[in-house]
Amino acid sequence: MVADMCPNRVEELESRVQELEASVEGLTDELIECKVRIRELENASEDDLGFVPASEQSDDTDEVEESVEQVEAASEETKPQGDNSTDNTEETDDIIIA
Repeated sequence: MVADMCPNRVEELESRVQELEASVEGLTDELIECKVRIRELENASEDDLGFVPASEQSDDTDEVEESVEQVEAASEETKPQGDNSTDNTEETDDIIIA
């Protein structure tokens, strides 16, 4: 009877891991979008006040791209090693700004 419960438990755990990975991925995307939006708002408010030269605005893009790379690297570290299961989530590098 114990042997019958183990495969079911493994499937439950694998399912839970997939759910958590999807949650982490979704939260990561939201965090990146929030950071981009915050920088845009900061730039807009600083522009309105006349504090930011136009030449410095392009630097934010590099910082956001660097942040994205760091988050993606951290996300890769959280994936279990030797996981042969198929990941059904779509990976996109597009950042949608509303």
